[in-house]
Amino acid sequence: MAQGCEESARDGALTAYNWRLPPYNRRAFWRVKDILPTTRVTAPATATPLPTAGDGVADPLAQRVVRIDGTESTVGRILADTYTDALVVLHDGALVAEWYCAEGTHARTHALMSVTKSVVSCVAAALSDRGLLDTSIPVSAYIPELASSGYGGATVSQVLDMRSGVRFGEDYTDLKSEVRQLALSEAGIYPYLTGLQAEAPHGQRFLYRSAETDVAGWVCERVSGLPMAELMSRFIWQPMGAGFDAEILTDPQGTAYHDGGLCATARDVARFGQLLLDGGTAVDGAGEVRTVFGPGWLRDSSTADATSRALFADSPAGTSLPGGWYRNQFWFRPGRFGDVLLCLGIHGQMVHVSRRTRTVCVKFSTWPEPQNPRFLQDTLRAFDNIGGALSGHDQAGEHRWPPGIASGLERHGVVDRSTRFRDA
Repeated sequence: MAQGCEESARDGALTAYNWRLPPYNRRAFWRVKDILPTTRVTAPATATPLPTAGDGVADPLAQRVVRIDGTESTVGRILADTYTDALVVLHDGALVAEWYCAEGTHARTHALMSVTKSVVSCVAAALSDRGLLDTSIPVSAYIPELASSGYGGATVSQVLDMRSGVRFGEDYTDLKSEVRQLALSEAGIYPYLTGLQAEAPHGQRFLYRSAETDVAGWVCERVSGLPMAELMSRFIWQPMGAGFDAEILTDPQGTAYHDGGLCATARDVARFGQLLLDGGTAVDGAGEVRTVFGPGWLRDSSTADATSRALFADSPAGTSLPGGWYRNQFWFRPGRFGDVLLCLGIHGQMVHVSRRTRTVCVKFSTWPEPQNPRFLQDTLRAFDNIGGALSGHDQAGEHRWPPGIASGLERHGVVDRSTRFRDA
C-alpha cells in the first residue's frame, strides 16, 4: 500500500482524500480549485500596482538567526528547512523579496488554511462600520437556529475572540475530532454547528476552535444577505486592489468554509498584510488613500487587556506564543522589534505584520504535519530579523542598514529551494 501511495504521488493523483497529506500537499495546495468545490472571490478589474523597492544592501535571506534549539542559521536555511512554497516580503509597501517553488507562480493561488479567519474578521469589521453588525449582542439574535445550541448566550465578540464555552476539539490528525467531523459533514457546516453543545461558561476561557469562525461567518452572511465569497470580494479584495481572483472552499450545500477555505496568491495576501499594517486603509492606483474598514477594529485587537493576556497564557497557545494574545481572529506576540500581528494557518501558512519595522512577510508552506512548533518558532525569528535588517534596527533599536531589495533574489522565476535558500 505504501508503494502504491508513492506511485500515486509521483503520478500526480490528487484527490479530496489525500490533498492535505504529504507528499501530495506540495502540489495540491496550489491546485485546490481543481480538486474540491470552490466559489470565486472576484478581484477588481484593475489591480493596485505593487511597487518594487530600489536596489539596496540588506539581503533578507542572508540575515543570521538563532534557531529555537540555540543553533545559528540564516533566514534562507530556515525557509529551506520549513517546506516553503512561496515567500513575499514588503517594506514600506514596496516589494523587496519574492520567491516561488517549482509548483507555484505569482499568479497561482495557494491554500491559506486558517489565515482565512483573519479575512473573515475584516469582513466583520466592514459590516460593523456600516452599522449592520453589533458584536456585543448574542449570535442567536442574528442566527435563531443557534439559540438551543451550545452557542446560545454567546456574543459575537466572544465568538470572534474564541471565548465561547462550546465543546469542540481541534485535533487535525484525529478523524473523530470535531474539527475533522465539521469538514466531513455531508449535511454541511451550519447544521453541524447547531448540534454543538457547551461545556463551560461563555467568556471565561480562550480556546482556539475553528467552529467559532464558522459561526462568525454565518453571522456576517445573515446580517448582509450575501455569501462570504461576495462579502470578501466587495469589502476586502476589491477595495484593497487585489491582482487576482481568489477562491474559497465550500461544503456540499455551497456554504463557504469560513474557518480555512480561502485560496489566494502570495502577492494578494501580502496586500492584505499591508492593509493590516496600514490600519485598514489602502492606496489605489491613483495614489488616493481609501478606508477599507475603520481603524478601531485593529486598534481594539492589538491593545491587549489583562484578561486577554491571562486567558491566553492559560491556554495551550500560551506555550507556543508566550506573552501573546488573540483578539478578533488575529494572533499577537511580542517580537524582537515590538508586538507583531500574525495570521496563521496549519501546514505553515503565515502573514507576519510588524508595525515598528514596517514590514509584511508572507510564507506559504506544505509542512508534512498540520502543526510543527519548531518550524513556527524558527520562522517567526527569521521574519523578525528580516524586519530588523530592512528597517535598519538592531535589537537595541539602533539604525544599521537602509531598506533595500534582496540582492540576487529571483522575483518571478523558479529557484531551486535546496540551493537558493541553503546558500543564503
